[in-house]
Amino acid sequence: MSNSNSQADNRSTSSGPEMHQADLDELIKKFDNESNFRDLKGTLKTLVTITCVVLSVFHIYTAGFGLLNEITHRNVHMAFIMGLLFIVFPRRPPKYFKLNIVLSLAYGAFYVLIAHQLVQALASDIPAWWGWMIYGFAGFMALSALPVAAIANRNKPSWLDWPLVLAGAGFSAYLIVFFKDIFIVNIGFPKAFDYLMGGMAVMLVVEGARRTMGESLSIIGVLALLYAMFGPYLPGVMAHRGYDIIRLVEHLYLGTEGIYGIAIGVVATYVFHFVLFGVLAQASGLGQLFIELATLVAGRYSGGPAKVSVVSSGFFGMISGSPVANTVTTGAFTIPMMKKYGFSGRFAAATEAASSCGGQITPPIMGASAFVMAEMLGVPYSELILVAIIPAAFHYLATLCMVHFEARRLNLKGIPEEQIPRFSSVLAKHWHQVIPLVVMVTLLLMQFTPFLAAFWGIILTIVCSYIPLVLRPIGFTKLDHESTLTPRRLIDGLEEGAKQSIAITAACACVGFLLGVTTLTGLGFKFSGAVVGLASDFGSTLAAFIPFDLVTEGSLTLFIALILVALACILMGAGIPTTPTYIILAAIVAPALDDFGIALLASHFFIFYYGVLADVTPPVALAAYAGAGISGSDPMKTGVTAFRLSMGKALVPLMFIYAPSLLFLNFTWFEFSLAMLSGILCIVALSAAYIGFFSAPISKVEKTLLSLAGLSLVGNNPWLILIASAVVLAILGRNYRVGHAHPVIETA
Repeated sequence: MSNSNSQADNRSTSSGPEMHQADLDELIKKFDNESNFRDLKGTLKTLVTITCVVLSVFHIYTAGFGLLNEITHRNVHMAFIMGLLFIVFPRRPPKYFKLNIVLSLAYGAFYVLIAHQLVQALASDIPAWWGWMIYGFAGFMALSALPVAAIANRNKPSWLDWPLVLAGAGFSAYLIVFFKDIFIVNIGFPKAFDYLMGGMAVMLVVEGARRTMGESLSIIGVLALLYAMFGPYLPGVMAHRGYDIIRLVEHLYLGTEGIYGIAIGVVATYVFHFVLFGVLAQASGLGQLFIELATLVAGRYSGGPAKVSVVSSGFFGMISGSPVANTVTTGAFTIPMMKKYGFSGRFAAATEAASSCGGQITPPIMGASAFVMAEMLGVPYSELILVAIIPAAFHYLATLCMVHFEARRLNLKGIPEEQIPRFSSVLAKHWHQVIPLVVMVTLLLMQFTPFLAAFWGIILTIVCSYIPLVLRPIGFTKLDHESTLTPRRLIDGLEEGAKQSIAITAACACVGFLLGVTTLTGLGFKFSGAVVGLASDFGSTLAAFIPFDLVTEGSLTLFIALILVALACILMGAGIPTTPTYIILAAIVAPALDDFGIALLASHFFIFYYGVLADVTPPVALAAYAGAGISGSDPMKTGVTAFRLSMGKALVPLMFIYAPSLLFLNFTWFEFSLAMLSGILCIVALSAAYIGFFSAPISKVEKTLLSLAGLSLVGNNPWLILIASAVVLAILGRNYRVGHAHPVIETA
């Protein structure tokens, strides 16, 4: 954080007006596309509730008693989700009307193109009225894509939505009803009507992704399809043989390489269950337990409220895969408290956002991307839990260092001792809420399937919520009895869990287009070749300017390739949530790192980590903007501050690429110990440099030296690490002596 912030701002004791739950819900809707639900009423709400509960119960049952066959299970999930999508999610009102008109016309043209190519390809096999039917559907989709359709009542589906509801559920239900004919009797020889249904599916998935995720992901899906169709007309290395609409529809709709590919498979078998567990666990009071534990662990130290924010966000992230929801839920408590104890509103919101983004990489329960990674790499999820320990620890160490140095710079003290809960009272009140989490993590570590672990987590969350009511008559009155999952609250939780899964399902279905096109065209290898070539050119050029061969051309080429991939992750993640970002980049970028001999798990984790950091990277730092909504600070400035707070941990992925022992890959104690020490020193050095304080103010020259030395600690050259460590220790040691020679007095 810049030292130019005024003391008046930083010492502000006003925590701002109290935000009610309705205000927090509106913030989540505003900044989290995945939670932007309609506020339905009456009979329609009842219908949606019943549908959501049925879907949740279906998934709970199959998790505990056995999944359906792969194709049918995915189709059942998609039929429910796509039917709900066009009821639950409103059209987005036009923010930039002219731009929306252009985009909507482009989508409409794409839908008509799909219909036209299908009709032309099937002209000899279908009656004329079938052709007019698909043209009519494409025209209807084009009409519904226009921004004027979004001006209708956002909380009530319009007449344009209901045909989409039926068609959205219908294209998956069709594959269920005619499963035997399509996948057994006539496998390899689809009928004309199968292709028409596939064309409708493509249009609906694009529009579903557009409605739930915004324009970025749906544009990527459309471009992937156009790339496959018009390959022969593309220049240079991007050209390929091209695929007609028949081949595309068969690949994307009638197989498991596109819409119903690995991404949807993971959502339908893993992600849904853990999303539902997180919703029910929060409703049962586990979130409050995390906040109390964080206050107990970190509250009494300098800048205690900010450290409570970091620790509680880490705890809460274990049951929430959404950085925005994490920021709003824990930030409603921590941001006003940080402001009250002397932090500026901007720094408070940025701290909460930077901390909340770590939830997706925090074991034992990480975000949806981790389950996709486990499936794509074919590794047990229990292995990913172990791999994630050190990166997550570095993530929170970096944020805690920034917070601590800022608190010391402002002479802030911690929360008064009398306001910190005692461990015995916290345990007495909440011990029953920990049982489901402990059981679930134990099952994961014992290598039971994730969906079976989630099944028992969900069941035990419901059962254990009744323990206070059962034990209260015999004298256990301290237990939290206000978080029992009564039938009404349980139904609300089952409904919310299903709703929270809609957007991620729509996103993964759209990402299936890119995955399918990549397998057809070899797009990933072409991108990989471009990255390797560019990195090699830059590496050879820079190597000529470095004296004494301190850095080899090969190491420079690798470093530049890593920077290019990291930039691609951050840019992609700026407009798309973490899970689709990871899936896309794993398909087209990860092969580039494989060319450098980097372990597959390390390269995928590298992409995953940088995709998470995109949530605090302006100009689209949604978690930071949500925090700014609570603190009342400027959103863009808050985003910049959150990005600065994340700079230390932005180097963590580079550390475990150069030292895979940090991920317990090719493990040696020497490499692990050296990487741990240099990593910790790197984070401390960069944090102190960015804040401008360690034990005393740091001069500009020292900031520059600390930054350069900190960056030099990222690598595997022992001599460079030794020199950089000496510089860091000398500067911080001198600063420590100065600070203790002139100690500061902590103030409120």
